[in-house]
Amino acid sequence: MTTVVSDTSPINYLVLIETIDVLPKLFDEVIIPPAVAAELQHPRTPQTVRDWIANLPPWARIQSPSRVDATMDLGKGETEAISLAVELGIHAVLIDEKRGRLAARERGLVPVGTLNILNAADLRGLIDFAQAIAKLRQTTFRADSKLLNTLIQDARTRKGSG
Repeated sequence: MTTVVSDTSPINYLVLIETIDVLPKLFDEVIIPPAVAAELQHPRTPQTVRDWIANLPPWARIQSPSRVDATMDLGKGETEAISLAVELGIHAVLIDEKRGRLAARERGLVPVGTLNILNAADLRGLIDFAQAIAKLRQTTFRADSKLLNTLIQDARTRKGSG
């Protein structure tokens, strides 16, 4: 297991689909930059997400980067998350946004998205992938339907029920 830095989207969606508890089973610690914490507390953010960030579990903590890489041309949350991961020498960042994933890769980081997290949790028997995707589809999460269907089929095939 390892420590990761998280952007807003993975935490938001994992809370919304009630699978946030997989994070401490996949990672020792999740570090959240202040800009991400602020986004998770935004008045337009769903109440369950605001409640979660207001009552951080022991495996998550908020930490500021000492320097922010302003060359990325990303949102504040993505920029702080990538900057903090680089600064701390953490190799993975939880991030969904395509440009953010590219910026992370360019800096030698491994971007881990919500779908990656759900897949890893399913592989360990922590969740049912198809059920998690069904819940995810009821949120504002955007992903190609063909991709989601392929991932669901792959998960079912792994379990011998495909």
